[in-house]
Amino acid sequence: MNAPQVEVTPAGPDTFRVRIREGSSATEHHVGCDARTCARYAPTAAAGELVRAAVTFLLDREPKESILARFDLPVIERYFPEFPAQIGRYLAQPPA
Repeated sequence: MNAPQVEVTPAGPDTFRVRIREGSSATEHHVGCDARTCARYAPTAAAGELVRAAVTFLLDREPKESILARFDLPVIERYFPEFPAQIGRYLAQPPA
C-alpha cells in the first residue's frame, strides 16, 4: 500500500489546512502553528514544514480518520509525549 499523501496549505494566520489522501479516501484537518510553536519544536523549519512533519508523525501512530479535525500543534504532545524528541527525524524526511 502506498504511503498517505499529505498536502499542507496556509488557511489563515498561523493556521494550515492539511489534506491527507490515502487510496480513494481523504480527510481534511486544520492545524494551528504559530511562531512560538515553531521556535519550540523546530526553530529552523518553516511552519508548513513542521505541520507536514507533525502530521506524518501522527500517521505513523494512527489512521488519518483518528486525527482531530482541528487542533493546535502542541496538542500532539499530550497524546504522544515522545513528539518533541522525535519531530526532528520527521523534518529530515523528504515530503511524500
